[in-house]
Amino acid sequence: MGPFGATLVLPMFPELRTSFNTTTEVIGWTFTAYLLPFAILLLVSGTLGERWGRKRTVRGTYLLYAIASAMCAIAPNLQIFILGRSLQGIANAFITPLLLSGLAERNPQAKFGSKVGIYASFQALGMGMAPVLGGISADTEWRMAFWGTVLISVLLSMFPPNGEPRQVTNKPNLKDLLERRMIIIGSATFLIAAGPMGMNVLVAVIARDEFNVSGSNAGFILVGGAISSFILGPIWGGKIDKLGFQRSSIYAAVFLVLFSSLISLASGPISLGVLWFLAGGAIGCMSVVLQALGATALPNNRGGSLSFVLSFRFLGVALWPIIWIPMIDRSFAGAVIAASSLGLVSAYLLSKHKTSTT
Repeated sequence: MGPFGATLVLPMFPELRTSFNTTTEVIGWTFTAYLLPFAILLLVSGTLGERWGRKRTVRGTYLLYAIASAMCAIAPNLQIFILGRSLQGIANAFITPLLLSGLAERNPQAKFGSKVGIYASFQALGMGMAPVLGGISADTEWRMAFWGTVLISVLLSMFPPNGEPRQVTNKPNLKDLLERRMIIIGSATFLIAAGPMGMNVLVAVIARDEFNVSGSNAGFILVGGAISSFILGPIWGGKIDKLGFQRSSIYAAVFLVLFSSLISLASGPISLGVLWFLAGGAIGCMSVVLQALGATALPNNRGGSLSFVLSFRFLGVALWPIIWIPMIDRSFAGAVIAASSLGLVSAYLLSKHKTSTT
């Protein structure tokens, strides 16, 4: 539901523009409104969720997600819609890290990369389904997409992960999140997310406004990157176990810079789809290694360390439309190259990070 909810609105920007009588730049806030509170709350949500207990925390926040989705579906104006999107992001901040921290406890670190690869491939599948269903809804009735998330969220609340509240003597410490290695990983994650990892926003805007494709066709273009991530996730996860987390993160960042830069060569919807397929696979590889780093950095607080790293990722993605959409109108290729180049700074920072797995 996390990746699904975040990208659901991307193919329906023109329809949201018409419904709420506003501009593309303002509608870009419907994407940011989900990710910004999500990213900020992730700084502490994993640690708080571990304290409260994964089971009841995830169950409660799935129900909050359902309520927020209903608000979006019935929103009479843009203000209510953005409030609903913000509540979706708040709820998801407690879901994503706690699911993966539970996975980390069930698997040895030597094999954890491959498990995260499988997990990330299903995340990619959720991210890929969102623009397709969002695009189909945009071509018919965009509000139906949010009623669908209400139903799925209620269903998922019935199957939370195991995990009871921690004892007082075993509660995770928030101060551990300020260690040097956590700051380095977080900073590298923010830069690459504010650059090449957020490129799906640009692809959606260009597909609809530059190449004039329908909402459903824009969704099918976007799903290409998710399919690539779905295929490569488990494969890359296995490679991470052999190469080590640090080396893998540098390789993934460099490949992502290369393939995301190629999007600047798109001359039509077909070439855009092909180039996004390649870049999407690189994004999936980067996602796997960042989640592996986050979930293993602090073994005594896996949910907290993962949510801390993810907060920097989604803060970067949340700021993407604000930073780069104004530049798209001036130069599509310039926006692509500038955003992609941030990945090189990220690769440099990741080269300074040391882990016990390298």
